[in-house]
Amino acid sequence: FALIVVLALVGVYIYYGFRDRRTNEAHGTENEPYAFFILQMGIISVVAVFLGYQLSTYRGLPNVLVIMGLLIAIYTFVTTRSTVGRRVYAMGGNEKAAKLSGINTERLTFYAFVNMGVLAALAGMIIAARLNSATPKAGVGIELDVIAACFIGGASASGGVGKITGAVIGAFIMGVLNNGMSIMGLSIDYQQLVKGLVLLLAVYFDVYNKRKG
Repeated sequence: FALIVVLALVGVYIYYGFRDRRTNEAHGTENEPYAFFILQMGIISVVAVFLGYQLSTYRGLPNVLVIMGLLIAIYTFVTTRSTVGRRVYAMGGNEKAAKLSGINTERLTFYAFVNMGVLAALAGMIIAARLNSATPKAGVGIELDVIAACFIGGASASGGVGKITGAVIGAFIMGVLNNGMSIMGLSIDYQQLVKGLVLLLAVYFDVYNKRKG
């Protein structure tokens, strides 16, 4: 199963690589040499397939990693290549301007909340599956990590800015931070304090860059 997923992702990568190149040629945008483009695509594809094969023959990809990869691919496509994604960015940047341009902001907001509810339900099922139990307080405190990850990844407090890949990088940073504090033996209170300071710093730099810009 893991190898099939990797092959599918490689196919999508090759398809969009060639499509973007044709789009650039149609608009007169300069591209890298064709030989270099083919070599780059080939190396990345071979490495991805090799890693997928190694993982599938050893222990396979963890289910959580597979789900995360699929979600990254889906939401990257939605936010960068769909009308809905562009409307979400427009509404986040300036809701009044988006509404005046003809976007149904009320319906879009409703769909955004429905989407977040579905993702929260999926996260709850994953946590319950990993813990083999379900408790009302299982996800308490995770929202702070999520918000911090988004700001670290480049999201703006004023809205309309941010990428899926940035949020993923921010999530990895928060994961490393949590593991490091656990290894150091810090108490839960101090861990929350450190994460709160990280969030404050991320928001501060965002506001500072906005004012400077």
